Amino acid sequence: MVFPLFDDNSDRLRQPVVNYVLIIINVFVFVFLQELGREDNRFTMAFSTVPEEIVTGTDIEGPIDIPVGRDKAVTIQHEKTPVSVYLTLLTSMFMHGSIMHLLGNMLFLWIFGDNVEDYLGPLRYLAFYLVCGVLASMAHIATTYLFHQNPLIPSLGASGAISGVLGAYLILHPHRRVTVILFRFLTDVPAYVAIGLWFLFQLVNGLGMLGGDQGGVAYGAHIGGFLAGLALVKVFALNLTEPPPRQYPRQRYS
Repeated sequence: MVFPLFDDNSDRLRQPVVNYVLIIINVFVFVFLQELGREDNRFTMAFSTVPEEIVTGTDIEGPIDIPVGRDKAVTIQHEKTPVSVYLTLLTSMFMHGSIMHLLGNMLFLWIFGDNVEDYLGPLRYLAFYLVCGVLASMAHIATTYLFHQNPLIPSLGASGAISGVLGAYLILHPHRRVTVILFRFLTDVPAYVAIGLWFLFQLVNGLGMLGGDQGGVAYGAHIGGFLAGLALVKVFALNLTEPPPRQYPRQRYS
């Protein structure tokens, strides 16, 4: 489909310190607290977001059988959350299920987050990122119940917050050139093409399984985070002095 590699940062005015810190925290949590994504890791099972816990406000502990297919089930061990279960809406966005999950998310954050931080400034960007992540998790919880998915399956990952960053990037820099692998070809396209194709992929794959059990992907969170980013970036940018729009070339020549 579409795989971004880098974008045009020639007009960036400041170092994206918050974006760097977010990436470092995600890597640190995965390597040292999640033990490189070990399946029986107690930290992961204690601090992931469990839709049932958020809806009921009750911490769930102990083994839970999760049906997979008609006649099979897997058992997952829910661990005690030592803080309010509602705080898992924040903690879960700094955890990942695998090294590929981490690398994919951090690549998208590296490419698109710096320009959003450059526009909003570090503190507003941090607040924007966290709010989008929480709203994405809430969207996942809502679609879990709406589409009758299993509310006992934990969810985790930065994808919802990063989807919000993509939504903001689309509003702020729709014509910025992004170098991508598109259907096995290396090319550069406007951001609205790169991000638009990504969002189309989320919609197509999310149809019929919003809520995220199938394939381990929470498409409800991706879509909810993206829509939150679209709606909120200009709210977070209120009272900022907006720079003049930059003209991006339609083609690059070598």
